[in-house]
Amino acid sequence: MNLKSLILTNFKNYSQQELQFSDKINCFIGDNGAGKTNILDAIYYLSFCKSYFNPIDSQNIRHEEGFFALHGTYLTSSEKPDRVSCIQKRNSKKKFSLNKKEYDRLADHIGLLPLVMISPYDRDLINEGSELRRKYIDGVISQFDSLYLNNLIHYNKALQQRNALLKRFWEEHYFDQSSLEIWDGQLIKYGENIYEKRKDFLRNFIPVFQHYFDFISSGNERVTIMYDSQLLEAPMPELISKAVEKDRLARYSTTGIHKDDLLFVIDGHPVKKFGSQGQQKSFVIAIRLAQFEYIKNIKGYKPILLLDDIFDKLDDKRVQKIIQLVSDNNFGQVFITDTQQKRIENLFEKVKIDHMIYRIEDGNAKEIKNNNLNK
Repeated sequence: MNLKSLILTNFKNYSQQELQFSDKINCFIGDNGAGKTNILDAIYYLSFCKSYFNPIDSQNIRHEEGFFALHGTYLTSSEKPDRVSCIQKRNSKKKFSLNKKEYDRLADHIGLLPLVMISPYDRDLINEGSELRRKYIDGVISQFDSLYLNNLIHYNKALQQRNALLKRFWEEHYFDQSSLEIWDGQLIKYGENIYEKRKDFLRNFIPVFQHYFDFISSGNERVTIMYDSQLLEAPMPELISKAVEKDRLARYSTTGIHKDDLLFVIDGHPVKKFGSQGQQKSFVIAIRLAQFEYIKNIKGYKPILLLDDIFDKLDDKRVQKIIQLVSDNNFGQVFITDTQQKRIENLFEKVKIDHMIYRIEDGNAKEIKNNNLNK
């Protein structure tokens, strides 16, 4: 699957721009704020029906304009190119279409054009709280396992009801154990299934992650991801039973899979505290590349890969390793942003592969190099 062309109209800082792409690597060079990342976000939009950076669609319309439009032409397994379009008018519902046929539900489009984005914001996976890491693992699994997503929805609804009940007990100065047990059963039923799915996912995911980290770092550090769950200590019915008094005093549910976390470890120590900026960046890049591999194996074809300003804080050796990695046949089409044109040009002197380079200035993209080795 490849994105052949992209048209942006009134999208963020772009008035009107049409771009043609290489089937392999496409680079966007420019200063910070020039609009490099906005092109990647437009590509992300066409896969996920939303922005990677700003969830409020109307705020992605160019200043003083009445709408934005994105049109992408893709080559997939079908014989004819597919045209995907997104149109957002101010104070109107977003319209998404495939080959001019508008979707009734945006959810029907998700998964059709698989894509993995690697961005500086991925460092939040390390530095922020456990909720973000749970959302990450849930987001990956839910893309391919509808039963997991269904269990997650039911679990969260039951958790919300149980927490509301605990709060009401405190406000009205009474406690009814039997009312609480109705929701206990729901948490146990769905929570245990979620726990087992998360364990299975990580069992398969961690070796792939370690492989990619080893490649980027030349095997100089030992890394792993550890699953931190209360269910590793005791079965969920026992955990909930023992925590009743604690829950009553806290006025919320203190045990369950909603407290799960992922522990990121390098050389036996937490990455957050002991990893350098380069090591932390390598860690999250390896996580995303493993996600790419996971999606590819399930879908049977290669997702599009977006690399947004990932070379900052990495030494030249690691940068070259990443370029070598995404240049091989395990990866398909790749889009890269960087502030340093010379760094990108030097890399492609060492790694011979089809590529295009665009220079981005004030919301305008100009092609400066088209190296098609198949010409």
